[in-house]
Parts: sequence; C-alpha cells; structure tokens
Amino acid sequence: MELLDGKIASAALKQSLKQKIDNLIQSGKRVPHLAAVLIGDDPASHTYVNSKVKNCKEIGIQSTLITHGSSITEGELLSIVKDLNNRENVDGILVQVPLPSHISENKVTLAIDPEKDVDGFHPVNVGNMVLGLPGFVSATPLGILLLLQHYNISAGGKRVVVVGRSHTVGTPISILLSRNTSFGNATVTLCHSRTRDLPAICREADILVAAIGRPLFITSDMVKDGAVIVDVGINRVEDPGAKRGFRLKGDVDFENVKEKCSYISPVPGGVGLMTIAALLQNTYDAYIRRANR
Repeated sequence: MELLDGKIASAALKQSLKQKIDNLIQSGKRVPHLAAVLIGDDPASHTYVNSKVKNCKEIGIQSTLITHGSSITEGELLSIVKDLNNRENVDGILVQVPLPSHISENKVTLAIDPEKDVDGFHPVNVGNMVLGLPGFVSATPLGILLLLQHYNISAGGKRVVVVGRSHTVGTPISILLSRNTSFGNATVTLCHSRTRDLPAICREADILVAAIGRPLFITSDMVKDGAVIVDVGINRVEDPGAKRGFRLKGDVDFENVKEKCSYISPVPGGVGLMTIAALLQNTYDAYIRRANR
C-alpha cells in the first residue's frame, strides 16, 4: 500500500505555481489576486478560509479577506460580489459556504462573474465542464485529478466507482473521469443512497472515490484487492480524549482498508490539501485568461 499523500502532491503543485508567480514579479507584472468573502462565525469556515489565505501568501498570490457578521443582508452581500466583479485587479472570487439561512447560496453563486468563479460552481463553468469546454472545475474534483496525476495513476480503461452524487464532488468527478481526455476514459458508476447492493458494486472498482460524507462508511469488505482508494470525506467525530474534542475521519475505514488497496489517500492529509492547491491553480489560471483576453 502506498499513500496518496496530499502533503507531497500539493507541495509540488504549489512550488510550480510559486515559480510562475516569481517570474511574473521579475517581469514587473502584478500577481494574481484572490478575494475571499467570509460571512458569520462558523468555526470550520474560518479554518478553511484562513488556510486558503495562508496558502496564497506562501506562493505569492495576493489575497483579500472580507468578513461580515451573519446579520448582513442578502442585498449587501450581492453588492460586495458585484464590486469584486468590477475590480480589474481581482482575478478570483470565492464566497465561503455555508451562508446564513436568510441568504440564497444560489443567488450568490449566480452573481459571481464566471471568469472569476475559481470555486467552479457557476452554471456556466459547470456547463463548460460537461461539454469539455474551457472553464473552471470545482476545486475538490480538480484536486482529485491532480493527486492521481502526481502519482501517475491513469483512469483509462479502468472501472471507477464514485460513492456520493453531490454537485460539488461526486457528479463532477464522475463526468471528468469518464471523458475522452488524458486523465479520463474510465467506465464510471455513480452510486448514492438508493443504489442497490452497493458493496458488490464497490468491489468491482479499480478506483473507488468515497464522497458520501459518512465517517468510516467504506469498509474492507467493499474493496477489492489492489484497488486505488480516494477518500474525500472530512467528518468530525467526537472524541473526548482529543485536544479539540473531536477527530477528523474520512469516509473510508482507513486502518482496515489500507491492507487491501494499492493506493489510498489519508484523512487528514489527502484530498483536503489538494482542494486548496487546486483553488490556487484556478486563481492563477483566472489571472492568465484575463491577462490574455
């Protein structure tokens, strides 16, 4: 068994991006700029956004963090997004979710300029992904592709099973891996809560992507020998003995599955790190596309 180590893969991608940004600076050009909007006081959201800002700083991407309390109105948030759309020196925009219940996430997503939608959630970018046109792929599916690419794992001709059909992970990664591309050409089965005989289907997978959001859901009896396991889940499981009162667990029973598979991504330290690295890649790409238009 070999780890699909997100620390190693993300460090390699960030080093490559840092070199490109250093070249921009040496050429006297401005650097890419990511604007992040954080609403409310959700601890997980603060952790995620602070990590994104920290990673931007590490490789030389300019970042702006805009914070507001949960009492902000929907109209006020939409005005912030509109202002960021109009700023020529802002290349990427992300609005951290979840948002307060009185604000429509769909309205906010639709308000972001697709050319600055580095989260890849806007329908224009989703449509471009489905059609194989240039656009932004959401960060977690892109991170999965980059992780597999780093370890020279090809999906071509293989049987892939994706457990979880969310619009942010499961559905897009199933489309991407089935496309006629250098990283695709797999035969993909997309499973969900109503899939019959799920364990039997999972045992057919050469590559199994677990993105269902249930801790330790994928057990060893659901994995065939030699499979590649990509664990997308990040679940907080209560643990009174832990410093923070909880531990992060993936969707895969790592300790028991690791003995059967050829590769497996850990949680933490796997796909989560690649998601942030992919966001940085999208921000750089947004800068390049806007500079060349």
